[in-house]
Amino acid sequence: MKNLPIVLNVILIVAVIVLYILHFTGIGSAGHGRSGGGISGGVNTDDFAIAYINSDSLLKNYDFFSDLESKFNEKRDKLDAEYRNRAQGLQTEIANFQQNYSNMTISQARAIEEDLQKKQQNLVLYQEQLTRQLMEEEQKMNSELFDKVSDYLKDYGMDKNLQLVLTYTKGSGVLYANDSLNITHDVIFGLNDAYKNEKAGQSKKGAEKSTDADTTVVN
Repeated sequence: MKNLPIVLNVILIVAVIVLYILHFTGIGSAGHGRSGGGISGGVNTDDFAIAYINSDSLLKNYDFFSDLESKFNEKRDKLDAEYRNRAQGLQTEIANFQQNYSNMTISQARAIEEDLQKKQQNLVLYQEQLTRQLMEEEQKMNSELFDKVSDYLKDYGMDKNLQLVLTYTKGSGVLYANDSLNITHDVIFGLNDAYKNEKAGQSKKGAEKSTDADTTVVN
């Protein structure tokens, strides 16, 4: 899905957030002395557990996103085929009109021409409708993707005692991130495992409903 806007890549203020934390907690400030692992008069650096996810790798390897992408492409191609069929039909009518124009009366030609103009206008409106429909579908998919990842990270962050999880990819606000902070692989594994279980549960429910529907009660 080449043009799909990914919300995970929109977070471009990561560096500002980190600088905000460093400034207001005194971390890295020359005016504060260190005492053990903490900061005199400030907050212990261990309290700020930060990790990052490579969003490109996440999107490439997250099965849920792959399924969303496939469904979107299938729907987009279907709508595109419907539009092309309508456009081709109108083009055929226009060609027939031009071919038979000399055999028509002025009133006949004018009536057909007005009808073709209306059909052309309707085709433009139909194209705009399909564009809006696909944009809404993209927004819905982005929302689902964001909710899936953020909901998982809430539990993951609590379990790993993380206070901040960033996205890190080329073009983002992060110029450098130590590999020890990279939790991409771990998160992808957890997300795919959760999605696999979710799909298995849905398949089980679907099979149970199908069985119930096929069962007849004999008195």
